[in-house]
Amino acid sequence: MPYTIMDAAERRMRIGGFNGFSFRDIAADVGVKSSTVHYHFRTKEDLAAAVIRRYTDNASSSIDAELALNLNPIEAWVQRFRRTLHSTEHMCPCAVLGTETRSLSPEVAVEVRRFFKMCHEKMVAGGLKPITADKLLATITGALVVAAATYDLDSYDRATADLGARLDTSSADASPSLTRRARPKKKAPSES
Repeated sequence: MPYTIMDAAERRMRIGGFNGFSFRDIAADVGVKSSTVHYHFRTKEDLAAAVIRRYTDNASSSIDAELALNLNPIEAWVQRFRRTLHSTEHMCPCAVLGTETRSLSPEVAVEVRRFFKMCHEKMVAGGLKPITADKLLATITGALVVAAATYDLDSYDRATADLGARLDTSSADASPSLTRRARPKKKAPSES
């Protein structure tokens, strides 16, 4: 039963984000009473965090398989994100919730960040420089959001066309990655 509940919550989160569902909605979708949903997930935040944790784990496994088959890691990532536009549920739930992180509870926000961190780390492990991974992740996520918001799925393809050629994969890494924050450099005290 918990997996059926999580499936229903994921479908609703893909369309309406965190505020796009209630336990009553999930119960109706699954065909149970809302007390059954509460039995498995104490709060809506617990349910959302569990859904995103599962989504991240599944995405991690599937991208590993895709990268093993595709010699071009940039193309593999572009296609991976593109498929979410053409799924029956639409949109990557982490892209939807990523726009809401400032209003999410800490336990949900940490799972959303974990998804993007996982993507970035896999991009770098796959041979991309951290700055290139930053650019790739920002481009494909942004293109996904714009395509969904404008109901123009072709805009994703236009935004990501020839992305490998447009990303400077040979430049020196001068940008902070998602795994660390840039801090302003402190000025050395003057020695007068």
